[in-house]
Amino acid sequence: MRKFFGCLFALYAGFCCIDGFAMDLSLGDAVQKIMAESHDLKKADANVKKAQASLDAVNALRWFNIEGTATYMSLINVEKPFDSFNVQLPPEIGGLIPQMAGIENIDVPDNIFMAGVTITQPIYTFGKIGNAVDSVRNAIKMSEYSKEMVMREVRYAAVDLYWTAKMTDEIVEIARKNLNDAVSAKKKLTGAGRANRGNLVKIESDIATKEINLSDAEFNRDTAHRMLKILAGIDIDEPLNLTDNFPESFPEIENKKLSSTPEWQVLDQQIKMYEAKASANRANGYPTLAAVGAYDYFTMDKDLKNMFNSRAEQAAYLGLALKVPIFSGGVNRANATVEVMNAEAVRQDFEKSKKITSEKYTNAIKQYNHLRGNLKGLTNARNLAAKAYGFSRDRFAAGQTSAVELADVSNGLYQLDMALLNAKYKILMSAESIKKLGE
Repeated sequence: MRKFFGCLFALYAGFCCIDGFAMDLSLGDAVQKIMAESHDLKKADANVKKAQASLDAVNALRWFNIEGTATYMSLINVEKPFDSFNVQLPPEIGGLIPQMAGIENIDVPDNIFMAGVTITQPIYTFGKIGNAVDSVRNAIKMSEYSKEMVMREVRYAAVDLYWTAKMTDEIVEIARKNLNDAVSAKKKLTGAGRANRGNLVKIESDIATKEINLSDAEFNRDTAHRMLKILAGIDIDEPLNLTDNFPESFPEIENKKLSSTPEWQVLDQQIKMYEAKASANRANGYPTLAAVGAYDYFTMDKDLKNMFNSRAEQAAYLGLALKVPIFSGGVNRANATVEVMNAEAVRQDFEKSKKITSEKYTNAIKQYNHLRGNLKGLTNARNLAAKAYGFSRDRFAAGQTSAVELADVSNGLYQLDMALLNAKYKILMSAESIKKLGE
């Protein structure tokens, strides 16, 4: 017997330890964890870095370009592949050039080596590079505003997950209390020795229904907690204690017009990006002025081993080069038109978004204030239902009412508890919608 009570005490202590070591999680902590784990947010951050790298690539076009070349050639006598080149001079050439008089043949070096360096520095490109840089800068701002949009979406989803999980906690408590009230009524009915068959059957049916409600509520709670833990990067077996409670009151939000939103900023930068691309494509038909410089080294010999010991030639130059496109078949103008039409399409999306998002923002504020206005009446109705249940319970205990009436009043209180909880959830999510859409 002592061993039995010892094991029972140890088991109870174990359960107490599990509850005692549940992880406290506030709304702010949950949002921070979910945002840190968000794959969408990491992807948006990578897009920002990619756009910034693209700017470095385009800016590099402003700077000088150095190209080096090194070439080795071995000439082959096609007629006699294994013989060296030997050019026989006509007699008239030998007679015309005194230096060559008496020279009948010239040996052509078989081995030739050439090396050189060319430097090009753009001076003026008539907007080719400048507009390309502007378009990439617009793309960077687009990616930054897009990241802000993703952050707001992730935050909204995180808040939704938290309050959904918290609501399932509350629903479990409401369902458990509702079941306990039914069980208590049954005990009173049977304990008083006045249990008629109709009342007993009704209470048994009521208890069975409420047991199902509690089981469903616990399943939904466990599901909501698992999803919250998965997205927050918390161990799936870690019990959670959600520390933030549903507020009892909510501040009023003033009706105002939406002046800016990340979605609009993305579209605005996208229009500017396409316009800059159009200007860059037009500039492809204009001249390009650049400073150029080069150095060349040249040597050759019949013998590969003595090639670098023989006489070498060197040359260098500095100058300006003007590259003028003459005819391209209209490709630059066509590409510019494509970008202009892209900008026009986005401009229409921008105007449409202004109308739709502004209406969503206005409706979110109206919904918030509407639900907030109904909350007082709903709270009052719930409190009155609680009083009605108390009166009915006392009358039932005194044998002055039936189990049918008690069950109806109890169900009415249960439904109002659920409605009040759902109203608070909707108010909180309406407030988050305003934050997500607003400035």
